[in-house]
Amino acid sequence: MSFSDSETSSSHGGGEYKAFRQISRHRLLYEMLQDSKSAGSRSSWKVLVMDKVTLKVISNSCKMADITDQGVSLVEQLLKSKEPMPSMDAVYFIQPLKENVIMFLSDMSGREPLYRKASVYFSTPVPKDLVARIKNDASVLPRIGALREMNLEYFSIDSQGFVTDHESALQELYGENAENSRRYDMCLNEMAVRIATVFASLKEHPCVRFKAAKGIDGTTEATSRELIPTKLAAATWNIISTYKSTIPNFPQTETCDLLIVDRSIDQIAPVIHEWTYEAMCYDLLELDGNKYVQEVSSSSSGLSEKKEILLEDRDPLWFELRHSHIAEVSEKLHEKFTHFASKNKAAQLHQRDGSEISTRELRKIVQDLPQYREQLEKLSLHVEIAGKINTTIRNTGLRELGQLEQDLVFGDAGTKEVINLLRSKQERSSEDKLRLLMIYACVYPEKFEGDKALKLMQLAKLSRADMTTMKNMKLLEGSNSKKASGGVFSLKFDSAMNKHAEREDRTGEDEQWQLSRFYPKIEELIEKLNKGELPKDEYHCMNSESDNKVNSGAPQTSSVRSTQSAGPRSQRSRRTATWARSRASDDGYSSDSVLKNSTSTELKKMGRRIFVFIVGGATRSELRVCHKLTAKLRREVVLGTTSIDNPPQYITKLKLLSEKDPSMEDIKF
Repeated sequence: MSFSDSETSSSHGGGEYKAFRQISRHRLLYEMLQDSKSAGSRSSWKVLVMDKVTLKVISNSCKMADITDQGVSLVEQLLKSKEPMPSMDAVYFIQPLKENVIMFLSDMSGREPLYRKASVYFSTPVPKDLVARIKNDASVLPRIGALREMNLEYFSIDSQGFVTDHESALQELYGENAENSRRYDMCLNEMAVRIATVFASLKEHPCVRFKAAKGIDGTTEATSRELIPTKLAAATWNIISTYKSTIPNFPQTETCDLLIVDRSIDQIAPVIHEWTYEAMCYDLLELDGNKYVQEVSSSSSGLSEKKEILLEDRDPLWFELRHSHIAEVSEKLHEKFTHFASKNKAAQLHQRDGSEISTRELRKIVQDLPQYREQLEKLSLHVEIAGKINTTIRNTGLRELGQLEQDLVFGDAGTKEVINLLRSKQERSSEDKLRLLMIYACVYPEKFEGDKALKLMQLAKLSRADMTTMKNMKLLEGSNSKKASGGVFSLKFDSAMNKHAEREDRTGEDEQWQLSRFYPKIEELIEKLNKGELPKDEYHCMNSESDNKVNSGAPQTSSVRSTQSAGPRSQRSRRTATWARSRASDDGYSSDSVLKNSTSTELKKMGRRIFVFIVGGATRSELRVCHKLTAKLRREVVLGTTSIDNPPQYITKLKLLSEKDPSMEDIKF
């Protein structure tokens, strides 16, 4: 019986380079499920038992078919009643909690245990008292085939993204009096543990940098909100430091970079209208998670019926289009439909003028029919979605609003333009007007001092709840809202004062499409980190100075400049994805990722990974930036966050910051 993390190295130091999600999938399927099969098991099939958290972990990385291929015939939930299978072995993948261990011991103790033998894998390090509890149960101990710490408790949401699943992080860390709540420390500690397991899984030792509080140098007093990145970085670093001695083959020196920031670095990105396909789907359509409901005609009755479709990486057409501008998506879909109709024999059948069909042609049409249906369904789905988005853009005048938002951000518009739009477009939704004023507040904070803010709110006809949302933006800056004198509404952002252009235009960027100027702040931060140019007074490092000497991410066999210049300049130059091919088994890569389409020689030239973790939620535009910079910098950029939010979700969470008893039911969309 072993009690350690797997000894298989997942890093790319000397072997084949594996992408972030591919490593997560590989560890679950092969280091856990396949390994348990060879641990003295006599039966070919086994039961997989998980708790709520680990079930979500594995669901985000693997498909059910992947699990079945590893000999799992039944999946059970730990705390629910389970059917006895005394002739079968079981794999327990659980959190190291007292109630979980008690339930496991109950399942496997006595004269009639539920399973013949059990291999137990814990998602995070196990407390010594729980280890002792297991070892002291004489009836269970002989029935344990393996006892290991997997150190894997994060949730992959993308080939280059993960969440720690803290939907209420904003409320628990930044809400009024949050620092006095028991949940404050619990949230930070759990977050640190889950972030650390990312590096345990990848066998990566990060150089940990974080956004420093303004008062951390001792000149001013730092607030508890400002110290959140500092505290999280320290807690994460402490856990990772223990891995050096507890995980076999864990690197002793830095192999990657981790930057920890919070939502205050960019309060525009969560509310501005993004014009890429994926972002607009989540912003403008009523999705249930990533489920889109499509109405299709029944082949038997002819009546319309609802069909749930997942918008995910495994749909290669979705992956090819999701980061493209909506105008480009519409063009590409039109081209694909035209090409499809001209090449597919079954599609051509619909266009015939009634002339006779030869036997050879008929045979070809019959062969093409299954592929024809599948391709037509894929195309029709995205044509429908893009059509709905374009209709919403036209009906709501979103293009005009989007132009003003971006002009504000880049200093090309000001108070006059905002007031003109609010006066002339009174019929606009409250949400759109609120989002515009939130952007305006970030760029022109002095316009929100005293009664100026109230006048703007009245002009926009915003509700008291919307005004609360605006006021709570200040909480993310680290200030205490109670310090505002006389209860006067004020949004005086110190960091943005007298700065009437929140972004600078990117020189050399290919702006092929209108309304594509905007970029999230993390794009700048990642590029500065890559060059070693992060301001040291703003971003501190947990590692010692001797450990943190220049390493901008290039592999040891080549220079930084050579690897940086080797990367493609724009993702628009990529070849067309093979969207029409039949769906293959998911290997952990995305269908059109730069990593999958690279040769083995190119992968060996990849620099060391960059991880960015955002406390308080991230946006899909920030996830898109990570894919873009992976190609540009030739370094895999992975985004971690507490949750991925669309604008309505983020606004709701922000509104709840000043409520004493916020209801999280309001956040579930």
